[in-house]
Amino acid sequence: MQPWKTRSRETILNCGKFLVVENHTIELPDGRVIADWPWIITPDYVNVVAVTTKAEFLCFRQTKYAVDGITLAPVGGYLEPSEDPLAAAQRELLEETGYESPDWINLGSYVGDGNRGAGTAHLFLARQARRVAEIKADDLEEQQLLYLSRAEVESALTAGEFKVLAWAAVVALALQRMKD
Repeated sequence: MQPWKTRSRETILNCGKFLVVENHTIELPDGRVIADWPWIITPDYVNVVAVTTKAEFLCFRQTKYAVDGITLAPVGGYLEPSEDPLAAAQRELLEETGYESPDWINLGSYVGDGNRGAGTAHLFLARQARRVAEIKADDLEEQQLLYLSRAEVESALTAGEFKVLAWAAVVALALQRMKD
């Protein structure tokens, strides 16, 4: 199999560091050319399932602008320019919860949209997390930090309470990895 080739790109919307939309002209492996292929550029981000030394899962109950109602969420946030994903995950865990972890497992990196881009999610499991500082989150949404048991997290995942795809994925991957 051969990859698609980008012949040209033009920025059609620039909303700063959080959203750029480009128009690409692409060439398919069979030689066909498609003009006007929308491409979305958003920052890469991290999501972290953090489990404390007491086997409690750190989760948030919160609202999100694009989510109907209340959702559960893991730790997460955008990478700063040139920031290593693990460093971003460690920074976000500390900022959002006041916890740090000595035991990090990379659960993989996944593109948001296989045809349009939309950033890459870097997913992590942080084990043996312990509180070392006060919370210094700068999130726009109101959040409530929860300490959930594994059974409560599994039940919430099954019930669809993690309402963002990347959040459900990181929780499922973390639970799967913890079976090892």
